[in-house]
Amino acid sequence: METAMKSPGRKRDFSPVSWNQYFESMEDVVVENESGKDTFRIYKSGSEGPVLLLLHGGGHSALSWAVFTAAIISRIQCRIVALDLRSHGETKVKNSEDLSAETMAKDVGNVVEAMYGDLPPPIMLIGHSMGGAIAVHTAASNLVPSLLGLCMIDVVEGTAMDALNSMQNFLRGRPKTFKSLENAIEWSVKSGQIRNLESARVSMVGQVKQCEGALSPEVSKTVVEGIIEEEEEDEEGSESVNKRKKEDDTEAKKDHPYTWRIELAKTEKYWDGWFRGLSNLFLSCPIPKLLLLAGVDRLDKDLTIGQMQGKFQMQVLPQCGHAVHEDAPDKVAEAVATFLIRHRFTEPIGGFQCVFPGC
Repeated sequence: METAMKSPGRKRDFSPVSWNQYFESMEDVVVENESGKDTFRIYKSGSEGPVLLLLHGGGHSALSWAVFTAAIISRIQCRIVALDLRSHGETKVKNSEDLSAETMAKDVGNVVEAMYGDLPPPIMLIGHSMGGAIAVHTAASNLVPSLLGLCMIDVVEGTAMDALNSMQNFLRGRPKTFKSLENAIEWSVKSGQIRNLESARVSMVGQVKQCEGALSPEVSKTVVEGIIEEEEEDEEGSESVNKRKKEDDTEAKKDHPYTWRIELAKTEKYWDGWFRGLSNLFLSCPIPKLLLLAGVDRLDKDLTIGQMQGKFQMQVLPQCGHAVHEDAPDKVAEAVATFLIRHRFTEPIGGFQCVFPGC
């Protein structure tokens, strides 16, 4: 019977899974500022131990940490706070266009202050990709007074800066819309964006949203951009081409009611600021540091020297894509748990044994 169930012909389940299968609670934290009120969505688990404040990558959401959260909570005493960064997930801010590293780092500090007041518990910042860069900017600006550790997941200045040139091509290559959540989840797994179906089923819900009306504002803007490009390329007959393109797209919207929550292509002006100078900023933070990478080839010169000098601990997790914490949540949980226990920041639970050798 079991063999029959595991046969390759078995249809995989791409249906979405709710956040509450992995997190204990969800709340919206209100931060007041000059322009009014911003509301940040957080997901929480655990009741004692240090707080692991989790910052997701560009386009993702706090839900990308769901499976990791279940894995780490079962290994060590800790509290999880996974945050939807501005313009991502269910967070609602007045100035959603501003995705500068400075603004996002301030957001993290403001959320910590709104949650804990003047006496925050010990906090470790853990960030993936863009979120890793924001974690470093937050730490370097001393915006979290009780910070005890810092972890970057698969973000290295040298590699990130090199990759920026091809980022727009990557974004253009993604589907603009999806027929359903199932369709989006299936695409994320089959395209290799998320290599772990369990994580994709809970996290893709935070990456896409239902289009508003027949034609969502995001998609209509994309169409307009496409039209401008076409006019530049071909002046003659462009009107009929444009009209046909608009009609086709309106028709497509009826069949494809889901689109991306954030248009990452429009955040390009901030990319340089997220990553430039990141390696030295990371090395300058005077707290225990951990770097988790999908491949050792990702190290740049500054980090290679810093690693040789023992300025941070490093773990390479092969067989992972860029979304390391989604592809291998147990391995990432083991690495983070080992780091925290080694520094005596927490206690193991459930007989968890440190598995990694000293890095």
